[in-house]
Amino acid sequence: MTGMFNAQSTTDEVLEGVDLSGKRFLITGVSSGLGVETARALVAHGASVTGAVRDLAKAHAATDEVREAAASGGGQFSLIELDLASLSSVRSCADKLVHSGAKFDVVIANAGVMATPFGYTADGFETQFGTNHLGHFLLVNRIAPLINDGGRLVNLSSAGHRISDVDLEDPDFEHTPYDPWIAYGRSKTANVLFAVEFDRRHQHRGVRACALMPGAIATNLGRHLTESAIEDLIRGMKEAGAPDLVYKTIPQGAATTVWAAAVAGDQEIGGKYCEDCGVAPVTDGEGIRYGAKAYALDSDRASALWDVSEEMVGERF
Repeated sequence: MTGMFNAQSTTDEVLEGVDLSGKRFLITGVSSGLGVETARALVAHGASVTGAVRDLAKAHAATDEVREAAASGGGQFSLIELDLASLSSVRSCADKLVHSGAKFDVVIANAGVMATPFGYTADGFETQFGTNHLGHFLLVNRIAPLINDGGRLVNLSSAGHRISDVDLEDPDFEHTPYDPWIAYGRSKTANVLFAVEFDRRHQHRGVRACALMPGAIATNLGRHLTESAIEDLIRGMKEAGAPDLVYKTIPQGAATTVWAAAVAGDQEIGGKYCEDCGVAPVTDGEGIRYGAKAYALDSDRASALWDVSEEMVGERF
């Protein structure tokens, strides 16, 4: 499937001619931006989508187009409450899903925060690591039995993973000066490593996992950024020799997600990092924005993060 699409491909182009009738998807963060577009594209092709969201009222108001697409495309759409920054909320959501017994073909871990001020989740974890990684780690593992054999886990990461590897000794910045971009980089690397280890543990039943970079998109993910913070980021990238950012539209940004979830081959994406509707190469070195850093795909690092994450959430999987 690699090479059929590119950075400019949209969700509708990627899914052209694809019938998703009977397929069930769980997507976190269906309140705006990429989550809404991903859900819209899938239900328009007949899929049944459950959106897990922090604010049900906000999500309902933001998803009129999803319900319209479901009505015209033969799909179904529903919402369930989930606050990834609260392990109690994560467990409640998982319990409801398990109790319903409904299976999923694909789980898409789409929700996240970026470059937040220093703070903590309800359980005392650094906000970005706790929300972007630990919340999804607990949710996905608790509902793993609901993923059909041959199903998939798709984690949304970012080129931001290139900023920093995870710090397994100090994940909550207790001994390290806080930097919002370092924290973001750690959490996005964790998203990739989680996919690598989940893929290793579940591929025996045909369940594959991957992580991906959707692209640079103007969504409310950057709502915590001040103008000076954005200027500092751009200046730092230029000083490092990185090329200028080329922004995507939201349908272009969500294209890699639907490609990985419903179009790409199992063997193609399992344990991989994807970008621009294809599997991205490992590209180490300064001044590079494209591709995966080697540390994000390191199997030993992935296993170590899994162990630390289990200790932090207080459950073994």
